[in-house]
Amino acid sequence: MAANVPTPHIDAALGDIAETVLLPGDPLRAKYIADNYLEDVKQFNFTRNMFGFTGYYNKKRVSVMGSGMGCPSMGIYSHELIFNYGCKNLIRIGTAGSINPNVKIRDIVIGMGACTTSNYVKLFNLPGDFSCICSYELLKKAVNAAENKNVNYHVGNVLSEDMFYSLDTLENAKKWGSMGVLAIEMEIAALYANAAAGGANALGILTISDSILTGEETTSAEREKSFTDMMEIALSIV
Repeated sequence: MAANVPTPHIDAALGDIAETVLLPGDPLRAKYIADNYLEDVKQFNFTRNMFGFTGYYNKKRVSVMGSGMGCPSMGIYSHELIFNYGCKNLIRIGTAGSINPNVKIRDIVIGMGACTTSNYVKLFNLPGDFSCICSYELLKKAVNAAENKNVNYHVGNVLSEDMFYSLDTLENAKKWGSMGVLAIEMEIAALYANAAAGGANALGILTISDSILTGEETTSAEREKSFTDMMEIALSIV
């Protein structure tokens, strides 16, 4: 672990951030989790309004911080958390669009692996294609937590897409769906690649906010504050 802190994007000292970090894309979701679930909370980051907080959940120390949108943003924050701050468990909690008719609005998707259209993983210059997969230890705990909560959940492949406003979204979604991919999001591939490079554990837990196949969707307010099942699953595996 490098001790070059603070970093250009995280204004925290060593020890300010817990070994386990929840990473919602939206910094306001990070604040919501800190305000509603954590005790003895201290804010460790204000830089670029990418809020980060550390507190306690059931007497276990945990941090939560926004990661932004897309592989480059997730790549920056997860890299600094792993390589500069020594974080060991990074759990993305965010929203995704279903591309499978069996995956419904508000269902939970736990990303066992991540396909991607991003060039991020290729920039590791490996002599082939790297398979972005999660930590089995975290996956097993998340599945058990979802079972205990009796929520609708799915485990499988997701797609980390680079282009949100693709001209061929529906056509491409059907192609990925035909390969068993469950949902589209924008960050997990970078998280899993960085975790692999840094010897950390990573997992993506997603709430389906919209269906690309049907056009059904939730509101931005719901996305920020009401997707509590994935938050509670993530916190329960800390």
